[in-house]
Parts: sequence; C-alpha cells; structure tokens
Amino acid sequence: MKRKDLADLRSQRWFGQGPLSFEHRAHAMQAGIAPEEFEGRPVIAVVNTWSDLNPCHAHLRARAEAVKRGIWQAGGYPVELFAMSLGEGFVKPTTMLYRNFLAMETEELLRCHPIDGVVLLGGCDKTTPGLLMGAITMDLPAIYVPAGPTLGARFHGERLGSGTGAFRWAGELLAGHIGTEEWKTVERRSWSSPGTCNTMGTASTMTAIAEALGLTLPAASSTPAMDSEGERLAALAGRRIVGMVFEDLRPSAILTEASFRNAARVCAALGGSTNATIHLVALARRAGVRFDLDAFDQAASEIPVLANVQPSGTYLMPDFHAAGGLPALIERLREQLDLGCRTVTGRSLGENVAGTVVDDDDVIRPLDRPVAAQALAVLRGNLAPDGAVIKPSAASPALLRHQGRAVVFHDIRDLEERIHDPSLDVHATSVLVLQNAGPLGGPGMPEVGMLPIPWKLASAGVKDLVRVSDARMSGTSYGTCILHVSPEAYLGGPLALVRDGDEIDLDVPARRLTLRVEDADLAQRRAEWKPPAARYSRGWGVLFSQHVLQAHEGCDFDVLARGEPTPEPDIHRKV
Repeated sequence: MKRKDLADLRSQRWFGQGPLSFEHRAHAMQAGIAPEEFEGRPVIAVVNTWSDLNPCHAHLRARAEAVKRGIWQAGGYPVELFAMSLGEGFVKPTTMLYRNFLAMETEELLRCHPIDGVVLLGGCDKTTPGLLMGAITMDLPAIYVPAGPTLGARFHGERLGSGTGAFRWAGELLAGHIGTEEWKTVERRSWSSPGTCNTMGTASTMTAIAEALGLTLPAASSTPAMDSEGERLAALAGRRIVGMVFEDLRPSAILTEASFRNAARVCAALGGSTNATIHLVALARRAGVRFDLDAFDQAASEIPVLANVQPSGTYLMPDFHAAGGLPALIERLREQLDLGCRTVTGRSLGENVAGTVVDDDDVIRPLDRPVAAQALAVLRGNLAPDGAVIKPSAASPALLRHQGRAVVFHDIRDLEERIHDPSLDVHATSVLVLQNAGPLGGPGMPEVGMLPIPWKLASAGVKDLVRVSDARMSGTSYGTCILHVSPEAYLGGPLALVRDGDEIDLDVPARRLTLRVEDADLAQRRAEWKPPAARYSRGWGVLFSQHVLQAHEGCDFDVLARGEPTPEPDIHRKV
C-alpha cells in the first residue's frame, strides 16, 4: 500500500493552503501552539469519554495524556475532544437510549474538525459500540483504548464481582440472611477503583470484541484500569496511530466478514454479555458486513465457554488478565478462528498472539474442559418471530426446557409495583413476562430483563424462574432470562398479546419459544390491541423513537445504518 504524503492528509485542507489557511493557523496559535508544532504533522484526535459522573472512566484524563505523549513522540499533533460519557451507574432511563447519540457525536466530531486519525478512549458498556460505530462510519485510521476493569474484591470468603456480587447477595438480603451493614460492605467493594466491571459483563465483552475485531492493541481489553501497563499501552497507541495515518490503515481495511465471525466466536468463548448480540450486529452494519443473529447463534453453537469468569464462572477480570488475557484465549482458539485477519498493529491477529501461553488452565479452560457448553442461544417461535436471546451458561440447566403459565407485567412500573406483592399469583413453575420494555417501549430498552424473584418465592428458597421480555439485562446478570424479544410489545409484537395464565413453552436446545395459544385467539387479541401512547413529544426522544431499529437489527438508527457516505465539509475561505 502506498504511504500517504503530508499533502495527502485531510488536515491539510485546514492548515496547508498558505495564506488561505490564515484563520485555522491563527486559532491554533491562539491556543498557544507554535507553527513548528503543528506544521507538517498529522492531526490526531483523542476522543475522550471521561466524566465526573462516570467513575468507570475516572482515570481517562490521565490516560489521554499518555496517548498524547505517544502522538507527540511519533511526530503527530494531538487534540483532545470530549464526547458524551455513558456511565451505566448514573445515566437514566438507560444508556442504550444514548448509544446512537454517542455514535453520531463521534462521527461528526471527526468530520467537522481537521482530523487525520483518532484514538478512542472508552470502556463502560455502551461507550465501546458508540465510539466504534461513529469511527467505522467516518472511516479514518482509528485505535480503541479501553479503560480496563476495576480491581477485584472479596466478601464472605467469595470473589465479589461488580454487578454479580450485588445480584448474588441481594437475594440473601431479601431473605434476611445478611443485614444492612453487610450489604453496605457489598456496596463499598463492588467497584473499588476506577475501571469498568471486573466481570465478563457488557464492558469487558465489548472491549474484548473490539480487540478480536483488530481495533485495539494486543491485550488492551483485559489490562486492569490501575495496571501501569495500561499507561504504556496508551502511549503505544498514540505512537501507532501516527503510523496508521501515513499507512492509510482504516477500519474499512480491517473489518471483514471473517473478523466479525472471529468476534462472535471469541464472545462465545468468553461467556460474553447478551448485549453483544445487539452491538455486534450494529457494528457490522456500519462496516457494510453481512452479520446477523443467526451468524451469532452459529458461532455460539460451535464454541464452548472457556473463560471461567463471572457470571458464567468463578473468577474476575484481573484473574483472567493474569492468566494471559484475551491473547491467550485467542491462541487457545487458534483452530477455530481466522487468524489472518488484519489488525491496527499492521500485523495479523495470529501474529499478534503468537507465542502467548495460558498461565492458569482453570481460568482459561482448554476446549476439552469448558466452563459451559454454550454462552448464547437465539430462540424463535410464535412469541419471537424475529428472534430472542438467552445466555444458557448463566441459566439454570433444569429450566432450559420448561413449560409454565405466564404472570404478565404490562410495563416496568407495573413490575415494580406488583412483583413483591404477597398476593401475586405466582409459583415456582411460573413464567414471568414483562411487556413494553424494548427499544421504543422502555424507552431505550433498559436492563430490566433479569426480573426480580418475587419475595414470596425468594423467601421460600426459589433462586430462578423463566423470565421473558423485550428488555435487555446487564452482562453481569444471571438466570433463565429470555431477552430482546423481537418485534417488541410496543409495536404490537406477539409479546404484547400474552395474558396471565397463558402457557409458554421454552426449549433452548431446540431454539424454540412458543406461546401455547390458538391462532384464532391471538388474532382476536391482536384486533383488540391498541398502541401505547407516545413516550416523547419533543427533542432527542422523538428523534430516537422515529428512527431506532429493532433489537435483531442492532437498534441503530435507520438513517445511520444506510445511505451514501456523507461528503467532506466545505471550507469557505474568509480571506
């Protein structure tokens, strides 16, 4: 591939036009940058999702300085641009409502400024797909730098995972087996440092997917946030992006059908979050690659869970990193992956991991001794014509084939008001059904798909129930939860027609989810169904509602997932 010359760089439209570049050069000097500091250098954006209200990213200001140091070292001119920070803990009603906002912002930040390449800083759940979707569409040379997971912790002699620990011990609190003071200890220890969840939740799943796609440096996704290696990798990313600009190594040269198959297989081996089924489909569509739920299901059916990390396993992300991290897992999957796929290093995926060894076979299991047979399954049937997903590795084996009568909640508020009512007609064989919690109905498809076990059952020792919804659930969740039912109830999908007492048949091995109601009865119910009231009357909510796609399509906006590329901005000279 022919290397770019300085005159070929995009930023030269702003800085390289002699006297006609007066305004842009003058404003660079206004910022205290001397001409010799920016002349003849590629301009590299450092897109940072740091925020005071995103403690998972609390260290990204310092991490950005390491990136900028590397950019200067390699002869680039770094500029830091801040983008919306989607902190799972504080953003309401759900960060998924704003993933596409971040994708749009990233794309337009890069388009409207004199940028030649970009280093993306994120990590907390939706920041990874949001940043990558925007960068893929803009298609400038890009490297992703993950925040890394938080420190590990222990409680009552057990590893206490972020999210998983709360879910594990909430039942004990509800049943009166631990007190409020002990619960406060769970609160303090769940996230004991900056960094993302230390489990194989959505954050660790999506950063691993970014690495498997070839968009990060090797081992970047599993390096803990407080490990000094993270600083060194950030500086290396800064140096590498300058080389990528002159090599013209863009996402479009890296992302292929094979790389997305690799990502799905790695996700399966990790016991990754069900949210990956939405985000990976959206990323593939942005890259112009054909990849859908069926491709994900095929990958998951062929690859067992090898990462013994919560919620599917026992250990935490720092243990996974110490055992060799993602490079070691990829090396273990060598025969199941296409290792010829290109990466941001300029080398292949196989070259990146060559010589890596697994340091602990209990943390990263061999193929003949997996943690679980399967991490994800796609279900279809008259209740989910366009698909639904379940995480078998985090479900109760006895419930993977189950028939039970529905207990229906019409929306999230109805669920919150009645789930723990002692008079609720619910039994250990019941199937809890939540309607109107999807992309439009939620709104934003919140992570409420792990419906609580009703108090009357939890206090009697019931640990799990089959639960069905058009919602998502946290990647740190567990239980026999059928999620992302599509089309959603808000649009009048079959889920909207379920009533109390209806029998639901779940058969995960056969990939079936069936509502045992006669077709004539369903037709009558459909005729009686009335669309819910609009969730929004102005602003972002209206734009979201008008353009968001369904879960099986990746929940991107229709206007972002199609259409001709946006042209470069006009630059109107003032002198």
